[in-house]
Amino acid sequence: MDRRLFLSATTTGLLAAPAVLRAQTMPKITIGMSGWTGFAPLTLAEQAGLFRANGVEVETKFVPQRERNLALVGGSLNCVVTTVDTMILWASAAPLVQVLVLDRSRGGDGVAVRPAINSWADIKGKTIAVDGAGTTPYFVLAYMMRENGLSIRDVTTAALAPQPAAQAFVAGQFDGCSTYEPYLSQVRAMGADKGKILATTVDYPCVVDTLAFQPAFLQANPEAVRRVVKSWYDALAMIEREPDRSNEIMGRRVNQTAEQFKASAQFIEWLDQAKNKAYVADGLPQFMQKAHTVQRETGVVRQDVNLGALLNTTFLG
Repeated sequence: MDRRLFLSATTTGLLAAPAVLRAQTMPKITIGMSGWTGFAPLTLAEQAGLFRANGVEVETKFVPQRERNLALVGGSLNCVVTTVDTMILWASAAPLVQVLVLDRSRGGDGVAVRPAINSWADIKGKTIAVDGAGTTPYFVLAYMMRENGLSIRDVTTAALAPQPAAQAFVAGQFDGCSTYEPYLSQVRAMGADKGKILATTVDYPCVVDTLAFQPAFLQANPEAVRRVVKSWYDALAMIEREPDRSNEIMGRRVNQTAEQFKASAQFIEWLDQAKNKAYVADGLPQFMQKAHTVQRETGVVRQDVNLGALLNTTFLG
């Protein structure tokens, strides 16, 4: 039934209807994500009934990052979450619009090196274990090197996924590695005579996660998008209000105890409404420009992306 006709015929009854009934007038939204701690409040919003309380039906699905954008374009997903650098890559092939900042890495990603490497200048000519071009660990290494006047071409890269990269480094292989938590903590636990952290996202805040839809979906379903955003804010409020219960729900999804999940969350920062508004006004646009430059210089993105079209701040409330 056409939604406009439905509303005009049943306005009085709908105003008194429960949220569960109101949700039926909205499209079901399926969010593609992963088990990354920064995304976990979406799990909380789903499993604690916050989406439904806001009158929208949402399902979160774990979809590998390399498949997430293809699933969005193919129609099996209508919402995706990932890092800004990846959003820029995806947007170079198909239109995307970010509407909400979920989290910022706060030490959860970093570059580790051998004790003899004391500065970024010392890393030149060394061999670094890092995931392939187009991945976030690769972007982190390239971004940090560029901030220090270097290019990723100044090192030799050994293509290893984040976990094997950290394991190989801990085992004594390679001069350094670019990885993220929980694997970065394996390096933190090494003796100072074996390895150390050269820099993390505390020093260079270059890992930011956002939530995005395709432009046509936003145009057709603005109210549903607003309710998804509100549910994210409600999830963060619940974490503040009921931390133990929230950590238990979020941890269970990724096979962690509440305490384990709490420990992983110390390396990220979730953005509520006030932080979102402040960051999109001053911070995110500048970072997107830098990220775009890095992606172009490394050849990950082969054509310029319209960054203005990649961000819509009107749904933040």
